[in-house]
Amino acid sequence: MNLKSALLSICFVILVSMSTVCAQEPSNVSTPDATTVTSQYSDSYDSLLNSYYLRRYAHHKLHSTGSFSLEEFDQLPDSVIENRLRSMHNVVPMTMNSIVRQYIRLYLRLMSHRLDLTLMQQELYFPMFEETLDRYGVPVEIKYLTIVESALNPKATSRVGAAGLWQFMYGTGKLYDLEVNSVLDERRDAYKSTVAAARFLKDLYNIFGDWQLAIAAYNCGAGNINKAIARSGGKRDFWGIYNHLPRETRGYIPAYIAATYVMNFYHEHGLRPNKLETPVRTDTVMLTRDVLFCYISQQTGVEMEALRDLNPQYRVDYIPASSGMYSLTLPTSALDSFISGLDSIYTRTSDSLQRRPIRIEPSRGGTVKGAKSSKGGSGQYYTVRKGDTLSSISRRYGVSVQSIKKKNGLRSDQIRVGQKLKI
Repeated sequence: MNLKSALLSICFVILVSMSTVCAQEPSNVSTPDATTVTSQYSDSYDSLLNSYYLRRYAHHKLHSTGSFSLEEFDQLPDSVIENRLRSMHNVVPMTMNSIVRQYIRLYLRLMSHRLDLTLMQQELYFPMFEETLDRYGVPVEIKYLTIVESALNPKATSRVGAAGLWQFMYGTGKLYDLEVNSVLDERRDAYKSTVAAARFLKDLYNIFGDWQLAIAAYNCGAGNINKAIARSGGKRDFWGIYNHLPRETRGYIPAYIAATYVMNFYHEHGLRPNKLETPVRTDTVMLTRDVLFCYISQQTGVEMEALRDLNPQYRVDYIPASSGMYSLTLPTSALDSFISGLDSIYTRTSDSLQRRPIRIEPSRGGTVKGAKSSKGGSGQYYTVRKGDTLSSISRRYGVSVQSIKKKNGLRSDQIRVGQKLKI
């Protein structure tokens, strides 16, 4: 056999193996846990709607994004979906089977009214994801994992305590050099958490030699993958160990493939999302000395709530930059005034900290637009605005509805515009 024939034979074998991957179906299929995987996306998305800039600038622009029809999708041949998945030329196998189809159907319905905001967040984060993942030798398409994990919400927190865009648990975050303490939570730092995720995924790939298994291990841990491999008789592919995995992890790879599919082919299903511009252009500066948010706000005119939204990694309104270089993200329009007044900000912060150890409240409990400090007692007063509810006010301040009702002698959840509430 000459060299040309040998190469053709090798290419044929590769193509056949790729087709087999796309058609794989686990035997004796058990139902994947769709609820857990998809509810995390929904919760994170709904939480994102409460962010300062979306409430102020973009919320009124969100609308239904098309005419997706479940009936039309159900009539679509598997081969069409399979060919679309294959056309992306991804390194991570885009398996097509009945389970993946079920998740594509689910995510098309789930995201059909959420695409406009998701696409806006994609423009904000994906360029950085791609550069970072590629630098660490991780397939750039794994960026779509953040849609499943956090709906691209850097402030997302799961029911079990995972946080940030990549949903790191406390222990894993610390293992990959993400600082987490009472003041700082770098799991919510977009760049640092992406570096940690890239390192973690590459380590998992080096263990298993398979990207689907690496992604599955990202969800349930390498130990559970090793147990599933052993229980399957030594099979080392996701669909081979499928029935031996935790229920949530069985749905994790199908959800990842589904999210990847929807983000690339939503237009093929009648979805026409509204084009949203990022509400604010930002830039990042590095600090070398301690800074209090209140002095940044006074110098730049950027509201405290906006500073918290742009810098979700800080749990309190304080950046402890004297212990190491930390970043601050600001609207580009505020950058000049910040730089010109930086020495003053540093000095005022230093004076405050030296004069007396000030009480640093958690970020979620600070002053927001419409709130005034109380006089003659602890707490704050908030003036109710149109659209407010006790639930939305409680989330804004990080207190319970019952606490607000008790402080204000409320017997029901009814509040009126202009009413002053003690927080």
